[in-house]
Amino acid sequence: MSWSDLADWWLGEVEDDPAYETVVTPLLLRILDPIQGARYIDLGSGEGRIMKAVASRGASVQGVELNETLARKSYGQSIVARLPRIPIRGDSYDGGYAVLVIEHLPDHQAFFSETARVVRSGGVLAVVANHPVWTAPESSPISDGDGEALWRPGDYFSADSTEVAAETTAGEGIVTFYHRSMGALLNAAADAGWSLDHMIEQPHHELDDQVGIPRLLACRWRLLP
Repeated sequence: MSWSDLADWWLGEVEDDPAYETVVTPLLLRILDPIQGARYIDLGSGEGRIMKAVASRGASVQGVELNETLARKSYGQSIVARLPRIPIRGDSYDGGYAVLVIEHLPDHQAFFSETARVVRSGGVLAVVANHPVWTAPESSPISDGDGEALWRPGDYFSADSTEVAAETTAGEGIVTFYHRSMGALLNAAADAGWSLDHMIEQPHHELDDQVGIPRLLACRWRLLP
């Protein structure tokens, strides 16, 4: 079962998880800092709730979504396509963003290359993702016996880290998370012409004993001329 078959599960997850509205969407708006009148592309737009939030800042947004059902439900205009391919002519947008998407793409280099193609020179790319310390194979929280939470990094520096996937259940299907180290992500972006503008590492929003462990990663890049 692929992402194209998981629309009902995803809608339920988003609807039942208050963190999407209280943590994820505000983090995207903070890192993207949408400009009134600018045109953005939402990469993996889902049902469009973040498109609506960005548009509320006076920007225009077009979405790209694999699942046709979600694309029809989305706020604004979404096209159906499988990322990292973006079937749109080059230099079409002032910026792009992806929220909890890049860790599900098997080819992150192509993601950065394609976004660099469709975004104008000087434009921005914002990404909110599960932090790489969470996606590393065999990584997990552990207790030291005194109630303090520590983090087992797992196979973070594996030479095959870009090919190793961790899986979690999604209804009757499987969602795959592809692990890349921070270095792999930042270098792939740089190779495609993206210059890092700002980065935020955010701890877990629910677990007080894990406030020292990063949970989400948010980056904003600017496309070099």
